[in-house]
Amino acid sequence: MAGNLFSDLPTHLLSEQTDALVSSEHVRVERILSMAHQSPDGFWYDQIDDEWVAVLSGGEVIEFDDGGDVSRLGPGDWINIPAHRRHRVAWTTPEEPTVWLAVFSKPNPTSS
Repeated sequence: MAGNLFSDLPTHLLSEQTDALVSSEHVRVERILSMAHQSPDGFWYDQIDDEWVAVLSGGEVIEFDDGGDVSRLGPGDWINIPAHRRHRVAWTTPEEPTVWLAVFSKPNPTSS
């Protein structure tokens, strides 16, 4: 299987688009496309998997529910979000699609 992360980019999006690229028992890789999207007010992701995210184009702001931390990410930036660290997407670029690469994996039970 092969592809291009920048193919078929829409000129507008009514809702965030997620494309599963690879999936197995222990890992899942997704391309996420956003354009001026954000999580609904009061909504927080609380995922059972670790999530590593890289921004390939566009930009985003992620807020965390444990003290008000904010991460601003642009092209080339990445962040690792441990399982159950509550977070939300506060902003994505409105002028162009934000293309993210997200890798979800099972947490390592021996790490703290």
